[in-house]
Amino acid sequence: MDKSNKTLALIQIGLIYLVSVAIAIASSFLLDFDNEMFMVLFVDVVATIYVFAFSYITKNSSVYDPYWSVIPFLIVTYLIIVNPEGNLARQLVLAFLILSWSMRLTANWARGWAGFKHQDWRYSKLSKDTGAFYWLVSFLGIHMFPTILVFMGCIPLFFLIPSSEPLHFPEVLAVLVTILAVLIEWISDEQLIRFKKKAKKGQYLNTGLWGIVRHPNYFGEILFWLGLFLFIPASGMTEHILFSSFGFILMVLLFSFISIPMMKKRHLSRREGYENYANKVPGLFPYKLNLFNPKNQSN
Repeated sequence: MDKSNKTLALIQIGLIYLVSVAIAIASSFLLDFDNEMFMVLFVDVVATIYVFAFSYITKNSSVYDPYWSVIPFLIVTYLIIVNPEGNLARQLVLAFLILSWSMRLTANWARGWAGFKHQDWRYSKLSKDTGAFYWLVSFLGIHMFPTILVFMGCIPLFFLIPSSEPLHFPEVLAVLVTILAVLIEWISDEQLIRFKKKAKKGQYLNTGLWGIVRHPNYFGEILFWLGLFLFIPASGMTEHILFSSFGFILMVLLFSFISIPMMKKRHLSRREGYENYANKVPGLFPYKLNLFNPKNQSN
């Protein structure tokens, strides 16, 4: 795909998102919300429905892919605007962390996206497996489920942004965890991109961060949502710990029992030697101290 066509496709995706979010926000004025969280959830769900409509029109569920990384920054921006009484330092720190994560993830998606003719292999597999029910599965599983999941991951923001309490020293730990998460995701992505440029068919990356854990990008993602959650106990809001932890816990379950097993099954069928790598290197959490660093990056 040439650069001009890709640029046009990216512009079209941007317009789709602008229209979807604008219509969702306009729709929220038709209802009287007394609760910020419910209002944001409503806008989030309506915007997802409109993005799904464009996925259906283009016959490509990957239209939804950047939604995951775009919405959290919109949520934190809105909360800061409507909560001017909140502690500005905490608000700016959270906005910076989320913006850094969002820009990295969105940029990485944009680099790998090949236009409307490209669809994530997992969606294509679901289409083949579910047949006539695919678009229902796409709406519920590919679009709406991740929207709810990310919203739940953002729940700590609804307590942190309005707080006028000064920053607590333990919040430094939450900042460091979140920054580390973004760095791990960025480094693992760059290592994978460089590897793919020279890799031959059937090879897989098993050095660098990928020699410590099989999915360092997933580990970084988990760490990011953990970092956001850690702001709750670190800021002394212990009464919100349970509710704020749901999103992070569900993220762990998603990657552990859906994403990683699906990836492992695919790699085992396509990459010779991957089973040995999978047996020696943890899938998500780097709990083993020994590093798997073979001479060859081939399967």
